[in-house]
Amino acid sequence: MLLKEIFDEIDKRQDEMVKHRRHIHENAELSFEEVETAKYITDYYKGKDVEVTKNMGGNGLRVVIDTGKSGKTIAIRADFDALPIHEETGLPFASKNEGVMHACGHDAHTAYLMVLADILLEKKDQLRGKIVIIHQHAEETPPGGAKAMIDAGVLDGVDNVFGIHIMSSMDYGVVQYHKGNTQTGRSKFAIKFQGVGGHGSMPHLSNDSIVAASHFVTAVQTIVSRRLSPFENGVVTIGSFEGAGSFNIIKDSVRLVGDIRAMSEDTREKVEREIERIAKGIGETFGMEVQVECKSDYPVLYNDPAMAELVVNAIKDADIKEVKEVYDGGPQPPSEDFAYYAKERPSCFYYVGAKKEDTPYPHHHPKFDIREDAMIVCAKTMAAVTVKYLMED
Repeated sequence: MLLKEIFDEIDKRQDEMVKHRRHIHENAELSFEEVETAKYITDYYKGKDVEVTKNMGGNGLRVVIDTGKSGKTIAIRADFDALPIHEETGLPFASKNEGVMHACGHDAHTAYLMVLADILLEKKDQLRGKIVIIHQHAEETPPGGAKAMIDAGVLDGVDNVFGIHIMSSMDYGVVQYHKGNTQTGRSKFAIKFQGVGGHGSMPHLSNDSIVAASHFVTAVQTIVSRRLSPFENGVVTIGSFEGAGSFNIIKDSVRLVGDIRAMSEDTREKVEREIERIAKGIGETFGMEVQVECKSDYPVLYNDPAMAELVVNAIKDADIKEVKEVYDGGPQPPSEDFAYYAKERPSCFYYVGAKKEDTPYPHHHPKFDIREDAMIVCAKTMAAVTVKYLMED
């Protein structure tokens, strides 16, 4: 049986996955700067019977496995950028690049997919159609790598796209999915309140931008509580309040930077409008100029119900010994640029548990780490999805 052969090969090559993951982890590179990581992945495919396209939209790679038989074309995506975080794990393979760390699991995504791609290549005579491997750069930093790769043609000829994210907060052996809107869309906003600076002893001759901006910070929280329906999901965060100065000087200007998350595009647009309305209203109240910039970056990630059902059935039918539970975990609060693929093709993005036995640290934490055998679950579940997708009508 083909799946059993693939699973046996995955088991044999677990050490290879670990080796790749640790190399990528140790040599972490930031979004849009992943030159050496991209070279490492490219070198892995040298001499193999695949078509490799480098520098897609930046540092991304497109690898095509052609079975030579007619059929559908599946795309499997994994990201490979790191974060601007100083690593505190104490691991023997901790990042050698100061202030740069794989704190989200992208190293593991890439490692499992490299090995799985090679195994699928070895078994291509037993498959049909085509497999497109998307090694994507810059997931963490808008505008992200997905959009640029799509613009460069990474989805040309592709019918559907699938992806995985490992989760340090989920138990090992658990697989989660959701149908429909699955991860939030995101916008970034920046607001400048321009007042009139002056001496702290003479506020009547100034126009205090800190006071105005502080009113905005309080007022903007009413958007979620008083402008959104109880059935809408939205979050507004003020991430930066730049008003530093001397204790006895009234600041002439303050700049705020913040984040919007919403589970529908309509809700996100509504929040953006309300932020501008409140900011301009406060500017009018305090008699100062206000500049508002608001930019959407990652859309809401929509999982096609039929593709999600295919994922669930494929994993359950495969009877993977490491998988203990498959269930609908509901929507997820973070944003993810896989959403761009899902806007172009019916797709499914699902989650694999990788919680360590000791106290787990969340994603983007300086001590983030995973159970490395979760890569086995990633590889086997995605293999099951690929075989079912290609071989069943």
